[in-house]
Amino acid sequence: MSANKIANTQSRALRTISIVLLSVLAFTGVAFILGATSFKLGLDLQGGTSVTLQPRIEAGQAGKVTSESIDQAVAIIRQRVNSLGVAESEVSAQGTGVNRQITISVPGETGRRIVDLVGQTAELRFRPVLAEGAANATTVSADAANTTLPAGVTPELNAQFAALDCTKPENRQGGGGDNEAVAIISCDRGGIAKYILAPAEVLGRQVTKASSLIDPQGTSGWYVTLDFNGEGSSKFGAMTTRVTTLPPPQNQAAIVLDGLVYSAPRINEPINNGTAQITGNFSQIEAQDLSNVLKYGALPLAFDRGEVQQISPSLGAEQLRGGLIAGALGLLLVIVYSVLYYRGLGIVSVGSLLLASVIALLSFLLLGELIGFTLTLAGIAGAIVAIGITADSFIVYFERIRDEVREGKSLKSAVETGWTRARRTVIVADAVSMIAALMLYFFAVGGVRGFAFTLGLTTIIDLIVVFFFTKPLVTVLAKFSFFNEGHALSGFSNKSLGIVQKQAVATGGVNNG
Repeated sequence: MSANKIANTQSRALRTISIVLLSVLAFTGVAFILGATSFKLGLDLQGGTSVTLQPRIEAGQAGKVTSESIDQAVAIIRQRVNSLGVAESEVSAQGTGVNRQITISVPGETGRRIVDLVGQTAELRFRPVLAEGAANATTVSADAANTTLPAGVTPELNAQFAALDCTKPENRQGGGGDNEAVAIISCDRGGIAKYILAPAEVLGRQVTKASSLIDPQGTSGWYVTLDFNGEGSSKFGAMTTRVTTLPPPQNQAAIVLDGLVYSAPRINEPINNGTAQITGNFSQIEAQDLSNVLKYGALPLAFDRGEVQQISPSLGAEQLRGGLIAGALGLLLVIVYSVLYYRGLGIVSVGSLLLASVIALLSFLLLGELIGFTLTLAGIAGAIVAIGITADSFIVYFERIRDEVREGKSLKSAVETGWTRARRTVIVADAVSMIAALMLYFFAVGGVRGFAFTLGLTTIIDLIVVFFFTKPLVTVLAKFSFFNEGHALSGFSNKSLGIVQKQAVATGGVNNG
């Protein structure tokens, strides 16, 4: 390799190191700006909230509580929790047969809100309005002397309507379980009105997408938009087309979730584009929670909530201390080994390990703030494993350089040719680690996913450090005479490379002759 080319390579190496260090400083500043100054800890480290959901067995519906329906509910609840950015939650089914229960454990102080959210059955119905009245009305007729009931309203429905007092909070608990094929009496969620509603014509399972949005004009506040599949679009279009021709209040379509009316808008024209909106003076959190519940479909069963318990983090704190000690000892042992074996070259390994550690810690802080990543014992184990991955990368590179020097090349040339040979090995080794991490993440649950995520993240960090810090730093050091002239403490002396011993053996052979 020519002297000019080596000089250019060393100049680029300095720029690369500078950019990496400045980037780390910049991300540190971003972390402080975002307030990401502490780690979000998982359930095993900081404790949290746990609740048990017991399937509600309605009269004549015991057969609905099957292993398949429980497993489906577990999958839906897990999706809802993950959609809120809550990592390392635990959702599992326990027991057998009709006695099976679902246990949900969520880390942190937000546990109670999430437990309230994930247990919703989310039975969404679109029902035409047959009659509407005040929350405590005693008849559907506006004129007490008029005994004629609106079309579709039977005396039995009228009697149920009169008996329901929607001003009482206990009558506005919802809970689903309504029969989609029959008319029902329902309160609105604010306790202002009550309705007689016709059988459902569009169902929640026909919704393909749900999103929370805010009205840019500021008139409607937060609302939820729904997109229907082909069947839902057709039925929603037919329903809205028909009710536009009817007198009030039968020109309204009620949006019913878990047995409560969220809104009952008047339909002014047919809606055939396959979309609908749910309005109702939502706050941002209410709109987001509702869209997340609807996005992943209805639970196949209704559930009664058991006792909500707080999980103590005391055991996790002791395990965390042990994990941190193990990680620190592992890092220290690798550093000591590198300095003793590679002498001056150990500067590179120490710098690489420290930089990788800083980047990993910054990543944990920023991801915790941005996507809710939580650090668990399993995640810490993944980070400890990463120490070995990073050490393996620079050892492969160092040994390649030493092989090149043994073959008679100058150190400056060996740094470049050794890198050409070593980087393929480094990439292949990290690719294997990344594949393992991805497989574990997508096919495992619970704490194993935390281990897989951390392992994958630190593998990427290892590639960044090796390519943009380790190799450039070795290139820069190679220009100093301490290293390229083979000082005894440089790691490139004849003794360190094993050249002296080989010469001694050869000389001894001549003398014996």
